[in-house]
Amino acid sequence: MGQRMARCMGCGSYTLKETCPNCKDNTATPHPPKFSPEDRYGKYRRQLKAIAKEE
Repeated sequence: MGQRMARCMGCGSYTLKETCPNCKDNTATPHPPKFSPEDRYGKYRRQLKAIAKEE
């Protein structure tokens, strides 16, 4: 299993760990999900986006 680069949600630094070594905040992948024309959840994602835009 390979490691993936992650970006800290707090300070914005990059690391290979699940928590930032600088500020101890959570990290997330900085890469967008892969595109698929057969997107099984696209309908639901668009519904959530429309709801969030209304608020």
